[in-house]
Amino acid sequence: MQEYEYEYVDRDGRVVKGQAEAASVGELVRRFAAEGNTAVEVRERRETPRAGFRRRLRRETLVLAFHELATLLESGVSINDAVQAQSRGSHHPALAGAFQSITRALMRGQSFREALHACGLALPEYVYHLVEAGEASGRLARSLRQAVEQMRYDQRVAEEMRSALIYPSILVVSGIAAVLLVFVFVVPQFSNLLEDGNELPLLAEAVLRTGVWCNENGWLLTGALAAAVLVGMALRRQPAVRQQVRDVLAALPLLNDWFSEADAAKWASVMSAMLTSRVDLMDALGLASRGVRISGRKAMLDQAAVDVRGGAPLSAALEKRNALTPAGYNLIRVGEQSGQLAEMLRALAALYEENSTRRMKRFLALIEPACVLLIGGFLGVIMIGVVLAITSVNDVAF
Repeated sequence: MQEYEYEYVDRDGRVVKGQAEAASVGELVRRFAAEGNTAVEVRERRETPRAGFRRRLRRETLVLAFHELATLLESGVSINDAVQAQSRGSHHPALAGAFQSITRALMRGQSFREALHACGLALPEYVYHLVEAGEASGRLARSLRQAVEQMRYDQRVAEEMRSALIYPSILVVSGIAAVLLVFVFVVPQFSNLLEDGNELPLLAEAVLRTGVWCNENGWLLTGALAAAVLVGMALRRQPAVRQQVRDVLAALPLLNDWFSEADAAKWASVMSAMLTSRVDLMDALGLASRGVRISGRKAMLDQAAVDVRGGAPLSAALEKRNALTPAGYNLIRVGEQSGQLAEMLRALAALYEENSTRRMKRFLALIEPACVLLIGGFLGVIMIGVVLAITSVNDVAF
């Protein structure tokens, strides 16, 4: 005999939960049916895990789970069976719980979109609209596949950005650490040169006094750095602050084209996925605009959507608001004329992604030697200050 946890709806429409022993799930379901009850969920009872550290649900794990779900649906498995299989096969507790919640909602008669929205997973908003369009058109598997491909695209772009910034970040952090170590441990060794009223060059005296101060106030310096890191982390969690920083960076000459084309690539990719799943053009424009990160470009795309609502072609509205590049207008215009707008937007997304990747590599090719020169310059100034102090004292002695 196996112990099971169950949930069923009785004759009066009340939801009943509990535990029972049975030889199999089928036997327990048949027992409920004989009593006039409708089984909603029956699963093997598992020991409740102890409270403690819980693994964070990673984005790639979430994408993989929905890739498997889309594959099951494409193979002809019903949505109920596919979701139940995912609830049993998901290794992460958050995913297993979410799919169990979806299973219960589907058995209560809710749509997959409603169940997905209530399960608590942090999914992009376009996923819900693609699922809704798939349910309405009877092509849920295809729409879910579009959602998975778009999530994979977003994940790939984010990983490329993080990977590209790792080396410059290491350079900056190691450079700051090297400068602080020199000031705290090396420069104070020459502090005796400040004694006896020696006349030192301005640079030498500034370097030595800074080193002495850092050595005497090491704990204060450490506390200030820790406070700065904590404040930075707190500000990073504020959407308004992140948006302002992003807008400032996007306005810089070396970053403007990179950020703009990366934003345009994401907009075109979401638009293509939406239109492929037969989402209404206005809804697709609104959803794609929400994913744009630069405030100025988002405003231009919103204005273009207003023009489209007023009857203007999409290509003309975008060109009027200067939201894309001439190549983008031409591709969209060809798509409108040929009835292949989704395909042209997909090609446009690939073009912009390639251009943004090339600009990112060009920027990194400049910033890496710039970081090395900047760090070397700081250390060089410190060493020059120390040498000037030593030579000036020696000149006075002779």
